[in-house]
Amino acid sequence: MEVIYSKACGVDVHKSFIVAVICDSTSITPKYLRKRFSTYNNSLIEFRNWLIENDCDNVCMESTGKYYVPVYNALEGFISNVVVANPKWVKAIKGEKDDNKDAKWIADLFKMGLVRSSYIPSKDFRILREFTRYRYKLTNTKTSEKNRFTNALTVGNCKLDMVFSDIFGKSSQSIIDIILNNDNFSDDDIINCINKKCKSSHEDILSSVNGIQLTNEQKLRINIVKDHIDYLNNQITKLNDIIDTLVEPYESYIDLLCTIPGIDRNSAIGILSEISNDMSQFKSHYRLASWAGLAPGCNESAGKKKSVKISRAGVYLKPYLVEVAHCAVKDKSNSYYAKKFEKISKRRGKKRAYIAIARKILVAIYHMFQTGEVWNPTDLASIETPIQDRIKYTKNNFNQSFKQLLSLGLTSEELIELINQNANKLPV
Repeated sequence: MEVIYSKACGVDVHKSFIVAVICDSTSITPKYLRKRFSTYNNSLIEFRNWLIENDCDNVCMESTGKYYVPVYNALEGFISNVVVANPKWVKAIKGEKDDNKDAKWIADLFKMGLVRSSYIPSKDFRILREFTRYRYKLTNTKTSEKNRFTNALTVGNCKLDMVFSDIFGKSSQSIIDIILNNDNFSDDDIINCINKKCKSSHEDILSSVNGIQLTNEQKLRINIVKDHIDYLNNQITKLNDIIDTLVEPYESYIDLLCTIPGIDRNSAIGILSEISNDMSQFKSHYRLASWAGLAPGCNESAGKKKSVKISRAGVYLKPYLVEVAHCAVKDKSNSYYAKKFEKISKRRGKKRAYIAIARKILVAIYHMFQTGEVWNPTDLASIETPIQDRIKYTKNNFNQSFKQLLSLGLTSEELIELINQNANKLPV
């Protein structure tokens, strides 16, 4: 097997220290140089200088949680080839495992080119990703708190969620404030809170709040949850402002993504933060789909496929794309993905169909970022136009061509012969 890197360094990363082994394969017998460093910043700088002194520009480390990030930050911009590998690609042989052996094993695999690099975006996108992922976490927390708020009202025999589509609207929240702060509220107090545009009748709304049995302790709990929701809203607003500042240089890519049905600005920013704008990191759209966890797994033995389920990769990217897929299918302004979904769901079911649509959208993004073209699938016209209309259109074109050829002097017999010749060339 050919040696790809004559000098390669394998790094076994831990929380408080790292073990680095440089493998020098310039001679027939490889030479190994081992050294241990702490993960303090000064020590990581010392590690970087050690690599430079030994002319080692190829470093490979295992992606152990977030512990590899300080090491990567220290090497970025100084070492030309820094590879962060998935643990499954550098897993040592069972029974032959310790810190020194792990680092040597990584170095030996890496120098032969047997280690596949994980995708690490540029620093700008890594910073943007931290904020979008934090916003994603806070949004999920807010959803959980809203559910807790609704459940607390239900327990107290408050049925406002049955008469209001959104109990966090102005009318509903005004009524809830009266219930929480006034023990002796009247029907007029409730009616005065109702907006004129409210679709529910006054009788239904009054019926939903009659017989409320909220104790003082329950009211205190509801107020705490409400304050937490308000706090989360403020924090999310702050994050949105920071994110808008960070994405200013990439507004053209966001506008490009928004041409795809189902994608709004927030989802476009989330997708961009995960995959960045550089598609050269992925050899093909197949690799991108696999990295996003939208490709079926390959587990085959003796000619039998044991599983074709999608992987658990794309923890943050996949939810964005699946949500976009749901919106794209329901998009009334463009039925392209809706018709694709209908066709796939008949064969594979709705769950698999949504995953298929999510993958189609990701593949479209891959090619759009490569070419800079707006969303315009090659089969868009055939999907949007019914087959009867396409047949009618083709017949009209054929009739026009037929008349034009006759006007140029061709006889009917010659035209029939021409048609027969082309018909014989068609596949049976």
